[in-house]
Amino acid sequence: MTALPPKPGGRAGRVSLWRYARMFRRDILSAQPDHLFHAWMAEFRTPFFRSFLVNQPDLVGQILSGDMAAFPKSERVGAGLAPLLGRSVFLSNGEDWARQRRLIDPAFAQSGLRASLPAMQAAAEALVQRLASKTNPIEIEAEASHAAADVIFRTLFSVPIEDATATEVFAAFRAFQRAQPVLSPAAFLPALRRWQGHVPGPARRHARRIRARILDLCDQRRAQIAAGTAPDDLATRLMTARDPETGAGFDRDEMIDQVAIFFLAGHETSASALAWALYLLATHRDWQARAAAEAQAAGGDPSRLRICRDVFRETLRLYPPVPMMVRENRCARRFRGRDIPVGAQLVISPWHLHRHDRIWRDPDAFDPGRWRRDPPRAAYAPFSKGKRVCPGAGFAMAEGVVLIARILQQFDIHALPDRVPVPVAHLTLRARDGIWLRVTPRAAQLPEAASEPASRTEASTAA
Repeated sequence: MTALPPKPGGRAGRVSLWRYARMFRRDILSAQPDHLFHAWMAEFRTPFFRSFLVNQPDLVGQILSGDMAAFPKSERVGAGLAPLLGRSVFLSNGEDWARQRRLIDPAFAQSGLRASLPAMQAAAEALVQRLASKTNPIEIEAEASHAAADVIFRTLFSVPIEDATATEVFAAFRAFQRAQPVLSPAAFLPALRRWQGHVPGPARRHARRIRARILDLCDQRRAQIAAGTAPDDLATRLMTARDPETGAGFDRDEMIDQVAIFFLAGHETSASALAWALYLLATHRDWQARAAAEAQAAGGDPSRLRICRDVFRETLRLYPPVPMMVRENRCARRFRGRDIPVGAQLVISPWHLHRHDRIWRDPDAFDPGRWRRDPPRAAYAPFSKGKRVCPGAGFAMAEGVVLIARILQQFDIHALPDRVPVPVAHLTLRARDGIWLRVTPRAAQLPEAASEPASRTEASTAA
C-alpha cells in the first residue's frame, strides 16, 4: 500500500509565543507537536489567553453537542472574516444564531438536497469535459476548486461558473483567501476585534467587491421572486423562508452574509475534500478500481454509490477540510482534573482527533472498509457535531460522491511519485504546492466490483 504524505507537525520542545504565532500564520498544522496525536488534552498558555486542545471523545461531545451558551464559538477565529461574512451563521452565537438556523435548515432538508442533485450532476459533467481538455500532469486542487464553485453557483443561483458575475465572485474569493492571514493580531488582543483596521487592506477591498456582486445576484433574484419567475434553488428557498417563531425572513444584508458563508464554506471545504479524495484513490489503486466499477454500474444513481461514499468519509477522516474548531468556555469547570478558566479557548482538532492513536486502529492508513465495520464515530467530526453541525453536511457528502463517481466513470487517475503533496492548513486544509495527478481516459469495460480488500478488523481502544 502506498504510504500517505507525512503528517505536518513534529515541533519539539518549547518555542516563544511570537515564534509560535509566526509558525501558526504560515500553517496551523506544522506549529503543533506530534504528541497531540496521543494526548487526551493539552494546554497552551499565552500572555493573553489560555487554550486547551481536547481529544477525549466524551469531552469533545460535551463541548460540541452540549450547552451552546456554555461553549459559544470563539470570536477570535472569526476576527479576520467579519468584513466578508458579517453576522452570518458561521460567526453568530446565541439567539441570533438560533434564528438563522431556523431559516436555513429547511433549505438543506432532504427534499432540498434531492432538488440540488441535477445541478451537482451538471457541474460534474462540466468538470469531466474540462479535465478531458487538459494536458498532463494536472494540478487537481485548482480543478476541484473550479468544480466546487460551479456546484455552489448552480445550486444557489441556477447559473454556471461561466456566468460573468459568478466568475468575478470566484476570482475575488480566491484573492480574499490569499490576502487574509489565518491568524491576525485580533486573535491575541480582544480590543482589536472592535477595530476593522486589523484586517489587511487588500482583504477588505476583496470582501467589499464580493459582497457587492452577491448583492447584485440577490437583488436580481428578489425581482424574479416578485415576478413569480424565480427557479426553485437554494437562493429562492432562503429568500422566501420565514422564521416559524416570528414570521420574519432574512433582510438584504443578512442574505449577503449567508450567501458569503455558503460560498466560502461550501466551496473551500468541498474543493479540499475532493482533491484529497482523488489523490488517495490515485495512490490506492485497489480502491480506485472498486469505486470505478461501482460508479459504472450505478449510472447516475447516488444511492448506489456505497464504496464512493466510504472513500469520501475516509478522506474526510484523514484530511478534514476544517482541521480545527474553537469554542470559548463561559463557565468555570474541570476537565481531566484541570481547572478550565472562564474565557479559555477550547480547541477541537479533527486533524488530531481523526488520527488519534488511542482511538483508531491504523490511524494513518487509508481504509474505506473501516466504515463497514465499527468505526469510532464519537471521534469523527468533519462537520462538527450537535446543534452546530454544518447545515450543509448532507449537501457536501452528496456533492463529493457525485463528483468522484463521475470522474472515475471517465478517467483513470495516477499519482506522480516525485510530487507527493504536503498538507498545510489556513482557512482549510490544502496541499502546500498543489496536488498533481495524471488523468487518462478509462477503458470502456471495467471488471465487476470485487470484494473488499483484506484488512485488519477495526477496533477502538480506551485509555
